[in-house]
Amino acid sequence: MKRPKNDNFLRALLKEPTDHTPLWLMRQAGRYLPEYCETRKRAGNFLNLCKSPTMACEVTLQPLARYDLDAAILFSDILTVPDAMGLGLYFAEGEGPRFERPLREEWAINNLTATDPYEHLGYVMDAVSEIRRALDNSVPLIGFSGSPYTLACYMIEGQGSSDFRHIKGMMYSRPDLLHKILSVTTDSVIAYLNAQIDSGAQAVMIFDTWGGSLSNAAYQEFSLQYMQRIIAGLKKEKDGQRIPSIVFTKNGGLWLEKIAAIGCDAVGLDWTIDIGDARRRVGDKVALQGNLDPNVLFAPPEVVAAEARKVLDSFGPGNTGHVFNLGHGISQFTPPDSVTALVDAVHGYRQG
Repeated sequence: MKRPKNDNFLRALLKEPTDHTPLWLMRQAGRYLPEYCETRKRAGNFLNLCKSPTMACEVTLQPLARYDLDAAILFSDILTVPDAMGLGLYFAEGEGPRFERPLREEWAINNLTATDPYEHLGYVMDAVSEIRRALDNSVPLIGFSGSPYTLACYMIEGQGSSDFRHIKGMMYSRPDLLHKILSVTTDSVIAYLNAQIDSGAQAVMIFDTWGGSLSNAAYQEFSLQYMQRIIAGLKKEKDGQRIPSIVFTKNGGLWLEKIAAIGCDAVGLDWTIDIGDARRRVGDKVALQGNLDPNVLFAPPEVVAAEARKVLDSFGPGNTGHVFNLGHGISQFTPPDSVTALVDAVHGYRQG
């Protein structure tokens, strides 16, 4: 299988020279786009949208129709995996995701089993296949999953949390139970990402949104080691093409060298770290993805462009090993024209 016509994103992840710094945005198919809101309304609710391959394909392509982006990312949700484990995912209006049956009891944890992605998550694989066909080899498609620790946060808390007292209580009082959850979830994520690769994903990303809430020792024991297991278990090639992997821990700058050492091709950075410092710290070990503060997009277009150039200047010379992105997902309140200003600035950038 040939690489996409625009393969700059894949080249950057593999630290090969690129025509320009490639750009995509976390949560690029989302509520800031009026066309997305219309499709979501037609779907009835968020889960219906995720579980319809045709609608998931439609919203995946919407930002690419509007902006000159260098990659598409599968439209789905990180919580599809624990939902497939039978925890009863639902979305309360205005309150985000919740689980009907959070994992608090020892018997429920011991009964937890890994999911078969084709049996329980076939709608995701159908969406990946449909999106690849629709892209017609124009840009690469990114598949993704939540990290085991981040998924466990929702599985144990039962919803988003500000203090993580249930999962951290388990971590310190019954670490054996948390390791059981993380181990089963890791097996599920490996199978899930490999199924996405077999269905057509050309790169994969692990979102460790809550890993940065851990202490130094706990991060390595309960988050990083499980992501390392996933990277080791991933298919590295499909149809003669390398399948690069990206690991992103929000607030993970403290552990940059350790993340870079787990075998991934690229490390995602949030906006709290200077990307030039990050590049000096990891050397040629991995590519870097990031890392503009998403709130810059609320500024006037000329400020958006100037802030983007600061990130590019900081990364330094050579279009090698940098994928431009935000430091976290784009806000639903972002003016769509701000993204136009950002894309134009990044693609028009020339080292001064």
